[in-house]
Amino acid sequence: MPPVLVSHFTATSCIGRGLDQTLAALLQRQCGLQRCAFQGIDIDTWVGEVDAVDDEEIQPELRNFNCRNNRLAQLALRQDGFADAVETAARRWGRRRIGVFLGTSTAGILQTERAFRHRDPISGHLPADFVYAATHSPYSLTDFIRRKLRLEGPAMSVSSACSSSAKVFASAKRMLDAGLIDAAVVGGVDSLCATTLYGFHSLGLLADSPCRPFSDDRKGISLGEAAAYLLLERMPDSLDAGAVLLLGAGESSDAHHMSSPHPEGLGARMAMEQALSSAGLSHADVDYINLHGTATLNNDSAEAKAVAGVFGAATPCSSTKGATGHTLGAAGALEAVICAVAIQHDLMPAGPEAGQRDTMMNIQYLASNRQQRVSHVLSNSFGFGGSNCSLVFGRSA
Repeated sequence: MPPVLVSHFTATSCIGRGLDQTLAALLQRQCGLQRCAFQGIDIDTWVGEVDAVDDEEIQPELRNFNCRNNRLAQLALRQDGFADAVETAARRWGRRRIGVFLGTSTAGILQTERAFRHRDPISGHLPADFVYAATHSPYSLTDFIRRKLRLEGPAMSVSSACSSSAKVFASAKRMLDAGLIDAAVVGGVDSLCATTLYGFHSLGLLADSPCRPFSDDRKGISLGEAAAYLLLERMPDSLDAGAVLLLGAGESSDAHHMSSPHPEGLGARMAMEQALSSAGLSHADVDYINLHGTATLNNDSAEAKAVAGVFGAATPCSSTKGATGHTLGAAGALEAVICAVAIQHDLMPAGPEAGQRDTMMNIQYLASNRQQRVSHVLSNSFGFGGSNCSLVFGRSA
């Protein structure tokens, strides 16, 4: 597929607000996870909570959108001059020619949890100030950001579990290729809530210590929250050297199981192969792979088999979820930003130190950061139900 310019990007997670803090944390291999103390949740686990989210104030005319997820979305939107970059693009392309494509898994479900705690004791009615469409609905995120940025082009939310904000790249690219838009704000936002924490706990997937992807003593997931945005634009007549490009996207749905990956990584392999094909690259062209790497026994094993099947054991790879936690519907966008940072700074981030790597996995998992030329990066995002997406990013010459 023809490449697309990634002209601006930003991310906010437990390792930092904006690109400078995120890069510094990656270089120092910091872990942003802390023992869970989120709003009275009684689970022995670690989470990647973003501080001061609830200090954000939603402007009065958008008060119906007031929930933790949209406050986190707004906090991230203020970083790295991203909103200003979108405004510049709007003047260039026109507001109707810029789409908004955002991924989330639970959106503002925390607001619904709070509403149910405050039901009328007699009638059972939810509080009068609870607005489902502007908080709980997955589209509430996209609607909120579209209004904040005053954009008028096509808009949609993708909610396909952990692949949500990776799949938005493919959705936006299809509209760009069809000539329906000239630019797109893509990204994802997910925030902590009881539904996800108790849900993953009930599945026995939460670790009781910071998650350790691909280690031989890994115990499970550490959940996190994040917001990340990237601005995609049609290729200009000339490019700055080192500009970041979206080169390819691959999607698959193996539907092996509701919550477990295909044991041989079938869907993951299909997504990676399709991404490489759409980018016009071979496996040998990829310098670094940002793995989905959730630190569960089954996921890491299946992904390692898929990666080894496509790339062999030579391509350096790592999971950065040991730093950020698994941010669910925001993970694809957050890790796309990390890939863009890797390209710009010739960095292959290893993530925080963990234990002995699982030697049963025949991949080149990074034991420490590596600084060398990074021209092509592949990023994996795999969700429940076998909803898989792989993205390829590169740099201009």
